[in-house]
Amino acid sequence: MAFVKLLTFFFLQLILVVLALDLATAQGLKLGFYQKRCPSAETIVNQTTARFISRAPSLAAPLLRMHFHDCFVRGCDGSVLLNSTKNNQAEKDAIPNQSLRGFQVIDAAKSAVEAKCPGVVSCADILALVARDAVSVIKGPFWPVPTGRRDGRTSILSDALNNLPSPFSNITQLKASFRSKGLSVKDLVVLSVIRKRKIDAIIFIGGHTIGISHCTSFTNRLYNFTGKGDTDPTLDPNYIAQLKKKCKPGDATTFVEMDPGSSKIFDTDYYSLVGKRRGLFQSDSALLADSATKTYVQQQATPNGATFSTDFAASMVKMGQIGVLTGNSGEIRKRCAFTN
Repeated sequence: MAFVKLLTFFFLQLILVVLALDLATAQGLKLGFYQKRCPSAETIVNQTTARFISRAPSLAAPLLRMHFHDCFVRGCDGSVLLNSTKNNQAEKDAIPNQSLRGFQVIDAAKSAVEAKCPGVVSCADILALVARDAVSVIKGPFWPVPTGRRDGRTSILSDALNNLPSPFSNITQLKASFRSKGLSVKDLVVLSVIRKRKIDAIIFIGGHTIGISHCTSFTNRLYNFTGKGDTDPTLDPNYIAQLKKKCKPGDATTFVEMDPGSSKIFDTDYYSLVGKRRGLFQSDSALLADSATKTYVQQQATPNGATFSTDFAASMVKMGQIGVLTGNSGEIRKRCAFTN
């Protein structure tokens, strides 16, 4: 009986992924979009990504976060990849994006694909594929990536500041941010895995379960939460004491593991930490302030986080559709850091 219930559950979760793929198709994306014009494109991207991640697993989280930051600003159009010019400061130079790493992986994958099929595969699609393949290499969830995105021609620093969720956001702000992108409350708690990583290594809450963070992202919770020299009451006092040993006031260089013991793997231990009031960021603790997000955190804190991988796949497919350019919109860049 238990097996039948489990099988039924996973079947229902599979339906959610299929529905998400149907929505992507309606927006002009589809699986195997390049099958006729560049049939080896996805294989080339996968092999390039695997080569980098096998040598530097800590790049997986930043690449995943890069995809998230791209989609939340102007849609999934590769705008986060563009360099600033003398007349314009691009998203890449916004404070939330200054810790992004792994641009060399995107550039290498693009160069390899261009050598085979010039002017066919967009940088936006390459970023989406690299993010998926990087997580897969470190034994994280796999999700289908419909392709067909085109590259945007605009990248503005202020857009990143105005659209990316802050690690200091409360639950009301987080829900509004995700809702504005067509994402649900469930997507919010699932993708928190990625979003809270103001990290320089690997990150994720469900997706956040790999990563490290600078002390500056959370020391206000340890020393001056309300401006009166106090601590954040939503953070476990014993955890505060541990963090104070590592992060002194004004420390801008020290790193702390977001998910102790799991900083280079993809698991669901992070949910257990959040449930114990040991999430590093204010936005982590915010997940316990809403009944729906709190319930999901508690469910995933059970052994092996039974539903997370499938939930994550469905949410990633949805996120990858935000504001996509298709058809004749945008362009196919020759180099990802520059418009044509």
